Amino acid sequence: MVIHRNEMRIETKEKMRGGEGAATLTHLLNCEKERNIRMLAEITLPPGASIGKHSHEGESEYFIILSGTGTVSDNGADLPVKPGDATATGGGAFHSITNTGTVPLIFYGIVVTY
Repeated sequence: MVIHRNEMRIETKEKMRGGEGAATLTHLLNCEKERNIRMLAEITLPPGASIGKHSHEGESEYFIILSGTGTVSDNGADLPVKPGDATATGGGAFHSITNTGTVPLIFYGIVVTY
């Protein structure tokens, strides 16, 4: 199966998970048809925008940073992220992400259920 970019659903979420600004999600896959993938999306945060603190029970979320810079709060530890970095959160752990740069922060968000 090939999913062309123009066929992907685009969604804007204001104050996603209690964060600041708007997040734009381009859903790379229709996950309603998948067994263990709840989300596979390219997420764009403009400068100053964030996804608020949230946890993952019974699933893990991965961020793969494509462009821009930001800060991930990983169970309370604030860590810088840049292109090529990846994060993993699961087992009830908390995380959030903020664009601290001057250009959009673009990353893949992948949520896998167990």
